[in-house]
Amino acid sequence: MSEHAEIIVYGTSWCGGSRRCRLLLDRFSIPYQWVDIDQDEKAAKLVESLNHGYRSVPTIVWPDDSTLTEPTDEELAKKLGVSL
Repeated sequence: MSEHAEIIVYGTSWCGGSRRCRLLLDRFSIPYQWVDIDQDEKAAKLVESLNHGYRSVPTIVWPDDSTLTEPTDEELAKKLGVSL
């Protein structure tokens, strides 16, 4: 993914929700930056700080600094402004 993507997806390679989120973004050709929190301790700490101490993934950070944590496909589509 582009280093300059505006959406940042924090997740793990083994998490089904993280894979589902990435597939939806890819389906609509929406650029994003992928960060595996198992490989990046600083990112893991950020995710914990955003989620009251929990390593909840996927955690998505938007350009306006809003976040979505463990969204359903419907919640993610609504935020992206796309129809499933």
